[in-house]
Amino acid sequence: MDRQEWTRVVEAATRAPSIHNTQPWLFRADGDRLTVRTDPSRALSALDPSGRQRVVSCGVAVEFAVVALAADGRGTDVDVLPDPADPDLLATVTVTGAQEPDDEDRELARAIGARHTERAPFLPRAVPDDLVDRLQAVAGAFRVWCKRISDEDEEVATVFLLSRAEEIEQGEPEYLAELERWVRTDPAAVDGVPVGAVPGEDPATRPSNWLVRDFVVGTRPPGRAAGSDPGGPPPDVERPTVVVLGTDADDRAAWLTAGRALGRVLLEATVAGLAASPLTQALDWPATRTQLRSRLSLGGHPQMLLRLGFPSGDRSPSTNRRPVEEVLEVAG
Repeated sequence: MDRQEWTRVVEAATRAPSIHNTQPWLFRADGDRLTVRTDPSRALSALDPSGRQRVVSCGVAVEFAVVALAADGRGTDVDVLPDPADPDLLATVTVTGAQEPDDEDRELARAIGARHTERAPFLPRAVPDDLVDRLQAVAGAFRVWCKRISDEDEEVATVFLLSRAEEIEQGEPEYLAELERWVRTDPAAVDGVPVGAVPGEDPATRPSNWLVRDFVVGTRPPGRAAGSDPGGPPPDVERPTVVVLGTDADDRAAWLTAGRALGRVLLEATVAGLAASPLTQALDWPATRTQLRSRLSLGGHPQMLLRLGFPSGDRSPSTNRRPVEEVLEVAG
């Protein structure tokens, strides 16, 4: 494959979502092989000291590259953690030959450009059970389990841990400073979280049983939060579908594989007309992550909490990406 072909593939790969849109990946193309590395310079030392979420993010990028190659008629083989002496080298994607893409390959590739994280409220429309079953099967193909949180006691426990983790984070000066460094007021910024893509009101006042991350907690003026109107009619309570993705192990290989499964789940959801956003606060902190595992009686380790639903017509904007030339090196 030549430089132009790899550029198209990496353009697709970098559309992957990443924690705080840090885009913590580097690529190198050499002939028919693409290596994917994590970029330690984009680490979040306060939020993600272990690098788990950074590796999960890179796993999504790996899967987006595989999907883009499949739609281009290329078979692939993925080698996870190919060099134990080089832990930042996460995966090698090797083109194994030509194959005829089918309609599903093309649909998933088109979904790469259409997908973006949606933190705004969803429509009051339930996600069909058979669609949830489909997403569970997609994750299961990677040996990643996907559990729908539908039991009332499990929902109460998860909502409590999300709120507790958000409270902990808002009390941590290092976390708040790091968050502020990655929030962008310039709509042309090529990384970070643009303020236009996050709710302006206090998420705690949203009529929802699930608390999204408050990205502008450090800049909001004190006083009654926007959106609360004691004299108006009570708003509809948003009840999105929430799933937890997890793995039996909890090492770098498991994190990367969870990211690959997450990438495929997000694309399948997009094809089905769904939008998604992460609810990772309870997974940021070891204590609440351990409690979530216990309270939900999980047989393994939770790697992602995902909020799913049908988006409203007024969608938040997608986030920008760094130019490919900043993250891709082509041999020769």
